[in-house]
Amino acid sequence: MTAFALATVLGLLFAAGTYLLLRRDLLRVVWGVTILSQAANVYLVTMGGIVEPSAEGVPVLASHGGHVPQTTDPLVQALVLTAIVISFAMTAFALVLTYRVYQEHHTLDLTTLGGEP
Repeated sequence: MTAFALATVLGLLFAAGTYLLLRRDLLRVVWGVTILSQAANVYLVTMGGIVEPSAEGVPVLASHGGHVPQTTDPLVQALVLTAIVISFAMTAFALVLTYRVYQEHHTLDLTTLGGEP
């Protein structure tokens, strides 16, 4: 995948997340935050480096004295995997809170929930 395609996908994800975040419906706000967090994860993986597989084989099995092929940083992937799990838990919690707000107030409109100033 080219850098332009990755930048386009990232831009679309951040734009969609921001658009949903600015809506009046509480459920759309929750999904906007979720999309923004996933866009941040894609950004981190992209900045961690995406390397095309080489013909030299797997780096672990490469010869000890020879040239070791370039690989993607595994630390970034581990951090993003952790962020995905935390994001899933926070999304589930936010959806439960949204459902509870709907049970109590019979609406998800943020202007109605905010009350009058």
